[in-house]
Amino acid sequence: MRPASGTVGAMTGHRKDQGRRAGGRASSRGGRGGSAAGRGRPQERPASLRKSTLPSEVVAEIESTGRAGKAGHAVRLLEQAIEAIERGRPDEAGRLAEEAKAQAPRAPGIREVLGLAYYQAERYREALRELQSFRRISGRREHNHLIADCHRALGAPEKAVPLAQEALRARIPEAARAEAAVVGGAALADLGRFDEAVAMLRRFPTRDAEARPYDLRIWYVLGDVLERAGRPSEAAREFQKIVRHDPGAFDAVERLARID
Repeated sequence: MRPASGTVGAMTGHRKDQGRRAGGRASSRGGRGGSAAGRGRPQERPASLRKSTLPSEVVAEIESTGRAGKAGHAVRLLEQAIEAIERGRPDEAGRLAEEAKAQAPRAPGIREVLGLAYYQAERYREALRELQSFRRISGRREHNHLIADCHRALGAPEKAVPLAQEALRARIPEAARAEAAVVGGAALADLGRFDEAVAMLRRFPTRDAEARPYDLRIWYVLGDVLERAGRPSEAAREFQKIVRHDPGAFDAVERLARID
């Protein structure tokens, strides 16, 4: 996941939905598919918190919302949870973040990491709960696409669409906006609303000359939706873009061959 800089999510360096192949959870084909500033800082930070690898605002959140005498322990648990996510060990990350949550349940950074761990573990109902809590407490929208994808995984694509639309209007990192377009477009395709799906995917401006990883994902899902909508020549153009930039990306070569 790649939320705005300065959040816990940015430190994980991991976005399961964004880094995986486009045919995964956020694709449109078949079935269900990778923090706010502190609310007040004490005059003097305890020594146990001074050398944390977490952003200072996240530490301040834990200090100001944690149970008495438990902030330092919660910080260490959160650091370990982030490390576990980075190593691809979501179950361990979830256990550590759950312990941290018990010490500081109102700290948005902890709810964020716990939600990301659950999402990585494909525990979508729990991920939805925690990411919604992060959104409510922090007021941030950079994980809208993950919340939307959880709804889609749980069989409610109609709930994913407004979240994706909101993310596309929000001031969040470009990668998160791209993922919102992918999830929202896929959800609309799930509902058989192919023209709206194409329109949503095309709302995100891609770069033909210098494709970024999320440009490739946009093109892949757009090609998939267009093919399903009975527009093969347009679909082929999207797969051709992918093949031109990265012939090994996804199964674009095979999809293009089938259309031709």
